[in-house]
Amino acid sequence: MIEINSVAKPYARTFIANKLLEAQTKKNQLNKRQRDELVFFLNEFALELDKLPTTNLTIRQNEQLTFAAIQPAVHYRDTLFRARITPLLGMDITKNSNGTITKRWYGADLQTMIGKHLSVYGSLRDISIVGALLARPGYLNDYPGYEYKESSSGGDFSDSRGGIKYAWNWGSIGLIKDNVIWGDNYHGSNILSGRAPSFPMLTLHLKPTKWFELQYFHGWLVSNIIDSTRYYMDNLGAKHYRMKNKFIAANMFTFTPVAKLNISIGNSIIYAEDNVQPSYFIPIAFYKSMDHTLTKGASIENQNSQVFMNISSRNIKHLHLFTSIYSDEISWNRFSPGSKEKNPISIKLGANLSNLPVENLSVIGEFTNTNIINYKHSIPALTWASNGYNLGSYLGDNSQEIYMAVRYKPIRGLDLSLAYTDAKHGNEYEYVRDGHAIDKIISQPSLGDITWSNKTGAFNAQYEVFSNAYAIINVAYSDIRGYDISSTPIVGEVRKTAQGYLDMFTPAYLQGKNTTVTVGFSFGF
Repeated sequence: MIEINSVAKPYARTFIANKLLEAQTKKNQLNKRQRDELVFFLNEFALELDKLPTTNLTIRQNEQLTFAAIQPAVHYRDTLFRARITPLLGMDITKNSNGTITKRWYGADLQTMIGKHLSVYGSLRDISIVGALLARPGYLNDYPGYEYKESSSGGDFSDSRGGIKYAWNWGSIGLIKDNVIWGDNYHGSNILSGRAPSFPMLTLHLKPTKWFELQYFHGWLVSNIIDSTRYYMDNLGAKHYRMKNKFIAANMFTFTPVAKLNISIGNSIIYAEDNVQPSYFIPIAFYKSMDHTLTKGASIENQNSQVFMNISSRNIKHLHLFTSIYSDEISWNRFSPGSKEKNPISIKLGANLSNLPVENLSVIGEFTNTNIINYKHSIPALTWASNGYNLGSYLGDNSQEIYMAVRYKPIRGLDLSLAYTDAKHGNEYEYVRDGHAIDKIISQPSLGDITWSNKTGAFNAQYEVFSNAYAIINVAYSDIRGYDISSTPIVGEVRKTAQGYLDMFTPAYLQGKNTTVTVGFSFGF
């Protein structure tokens, strides 16, 4: 019923509201569940449509203000200013034979619109986990990455996000700190997955015509690499070292030659200079070429550049076909059938068949393959990561995943899914540039020896009781293993025992065969 470019997320709330209005013009073509969803979400996005939402258990209401107990929220609207304040509160309890994990969070979310063009938003969540920490740099799972204040019983994390944006009919600019996802997917992107902790960035979005769209940002990443030349001194003379600077610039151009077919290409660069480089604030630049101009003449190591591509087609009714490609380095000679060396490339292929043959039912399939050394670099400050978390596929390099799922939405707000994941990780290599070591490393067969595997079947039920209030239950049976390998190691290979690989890639809580149950309830996202 609507046309959408899904390569980049999150979407602006005003964009979502306008798409809901588009769907409303074709509501006679929607089934009952979809019509109920439409009414529900039009009320959720009422402020973006310059109206106050209807609420339940209203504590106070007039022409400018609603203060409701269900959904807990304050909404305000006048001729210049619109605002929404909602509390964030939730708890998940996860249990298997290895014990119980309790995750709780609380905070608040503020969204404001000033006049026709300016928006300011922010949120703060204080998250506490008692039990095992399931997300750490290096773990091969898709749990959100946090920079914990660790304790003997778990850890705490304060997640603050927000920004200010100026928007007009065909574009926007902003200064935000948020999570960004680039690349079509239903089970984790291989370009920008959004799994790393949020980071600040300058953003630009332009859509001057139906057939072209530009996404750009320049971000300040966290290197987790100590810079021995930068430190503070306290009043006792002790040195407190700072981290190495780390920046990212990225653009994505989307062309729509025919309706519902989006072809996106883009490139990015990770750089670690003392200060930002003005060249990388140019949103339409090819950054690798600029990097060569800035660094090659000095006979020094250049920065880390990437290219990517995404194709998304909804031209066949009920069917979404997509592929996303991320490449860390391209040499055309390596595409030759006779070349042993392989380019560091990650490829995702996927499809989603929905409402056929059964209404409200979707069948999803994805295949992801990532070659050796992809996302890595010989200089630790230049890896495709922030806070130690890979910005791309949660499986990292030299990995493969098959993901299949069936989703059923029988009524408004109820989302049932049954999914199966078969993930593998091959030999683990460091990026060693000395001599011809890197040439030998990328000449190894893709995957090669299997060092780790994860086979998981999961049932998930989620019900949105009222706006932004979710009850969830998840039951997952997983078999996660490490493997001993007997082949002769090469320079740069990280060789461990089966248990060593398992400890490297998986928290002890999830190792081996487990039936893990999670139940939870939350207000707000």
